[in-house]
Amino acid sequence: MGGASRREDWQQEAFKAPAPPVGPTMQCFKFIKVMMFLFNLIIFLCGAALLAVGIWVSVDGPSFLKIFGSLSSSAMQFVNVGYFLIAAGAVLFILGFLGCYGAYSENKCALMMFFTILLLIFIAELAAAVVALVYTTMAEQFLTLLVVPAIKKDYGYQTDFTQVWNSTMEGLKCCGFNNYTDFNSSPFVEDNKVFPPYCCKPSNGTAEGPCTEAKAEQTQVPLLHCWAQTNKEGTSLTVNSEQGV
Repeated sequence: MGGASRREDWQQEAFKAPAPPVGPTMQCFKFIKVMMFLFNLIIFLCGAALLAVGIWVSVDGPSFLKIFGSLSSSAMQFVNVGYFLIAAGAVLFILGFLGCYGAYSENKCALMMFFTILLLIFIAELAAAVVALVYTTMAEQFLTLLVVPAIKKDYGYQTDFTQVWNSTMEGLKCCGFNNYTDFNSSPFVEDNKVFPPYCCKPSNGTAEGPCTEAKAEQTQVPLLHCWAQTNKEGTSLTVNSEQGV
């Protein structure tokens, strides 16, 4: 009887679930868990902020420009920047939520989705870098078809659009997207019969008198066109022709 009882106790001990890890291993695991949660919490909050700003810019871009002034003018050099911020904010928001939830609850499904999204983002960035390297000329042609008509249509007509371009040309010491001819037939030239002063301002001097077409043609600003400057600095220059933002 006693032998049978001892044998049953031994079998129960043999099939008992292993004890959870203790000591340095457990502490390391907790540290990684906390750090992952905090890191993804930052991503989550940044995503929420970008999402909010994107909605604000899309709904009421002029008020954003009035509040942030030249800072927003120099930063808003993208097509539909509001929608870009909404998309980026949504991705970061979802990514941060999955990371926080997965780290806190140790949910395998959430963690797998988190790392899958990270992998997709990495692949997309790698592909974008390759495309940008290979198709730089094609990108310039595409942007020319997109931006130049917007300049001819809205420069001198939409205040915010004009302000963005003035800030860009002043900061980059350039004239238009390619050169002064981008402003032909624009409301600014049609109304004032002159070109923007930046088109008659040499890189090492100041413009004198009205910027006529003859003077703009003689000025060497075209060698410093905005596409070359933004491409050199690793930035993108396209302008929202619909919202002037």
